Amino acid sequence: MPNRERHDYRIGDVPLGSPEITIVTIGKADANWARVATLPNLEELTLHEPTKEQLAAVSELSSLKRLRVTHARPKSIDFIQPLENVEELVLEYVSGFSDLSPLRSLKRLRALHLENLRRVSDFSGLSGLANLKYLAIDGTLDWNQPIADFEFLRGLPALEVLSLWSFSNKTPYPALLPALALKQLKKLMLGGRSLATPEYALLEVGLPGVAGASWGPYEVVTHKWISLPKNDVRAHLPRETLEANHPEVTITFDGRREIADPASQYFEFTGKGASKIKTTSPDAEAKCRKQAEAFAALKVAARALIG
Repeated sequence: MPNRERHDYRIGDVPLGSPEITIVTIGKADANWARVATLPNLEELTLHEPTKEQLAAVSELSSLKRLRVTHARPKSIDFIQPLENVEELVLEYVSGFSDLSPLRSLKRLRALHLENLRRVSDFSGLSGLANLKYLAIDGTLDWNQPIADFEFLRGLPALEVLSLWSFSNKTPYPALLPALALKQLKKLMLGGRSLATPEYALLEVGLPGVAGASWGPYEVVTHKWISLPKNDVRAHLPRETLEANHPEVTITFDGRREIADPASQYFEFTGKGASKIKTTSPDAEAKCRKQAEAFAALKVAARALIG
């Protein structure tokens, strides 16, 4: 279930041995948490701010297919090793351990989300997860997840989706060279200002056909949106028509139609620490042309490196 809905499944007064219960959330405030071990058809469990006893008890839940652990400080994650049926695993704000190798016991693991693991920087423990198709490694807005190197990617032969956000790369160029070993990769989710510019050129050349692997030398970024006036015909067109013919119009969650404010648009150059320039600046064209030439040269160098 979506993360925001996890508390809708608190164990509360769930009857002992109930065969109808498949999803449960437990934590330190739940008096009846031990009932989780009596639920024969339990498939999904969230441990939110769990106690040591609750973490230890998880190893007995052999039927689990999906497990989320949030806001915990275990010294190790050995308690996960017996869960051979787990297919999806989320570790969020789990900060007491540094070794990910126990995850190798999860032979059926298909999806893994790791967020804000404060003591982890070595991700080599993930290498060998032969069936993993989805991997997300995230920091937070106020803290970048350190990643010592990306060699572990070579040991994920089935990976189809890789998501990296708010992270800190600790390896010099070409740090992302191991990503080129991901022959099944279909989608890459990666911000355009997280890595040094040559890394983006390398990925663009080395991952042809992978969605999200082509950034180009720059992109247009909008910092402010304005509502369409009522006398604008686009304010009254059906959603389907807008999506087909007017991609410049965005429909917000509450139904408002908005367009980019030209005064707030910038050309943001690809790469960590790269500069930006307003699209309305008289120098924009020349600087974008220079950036495009530099990025093209980096792609030539990347092809030589790969070849």
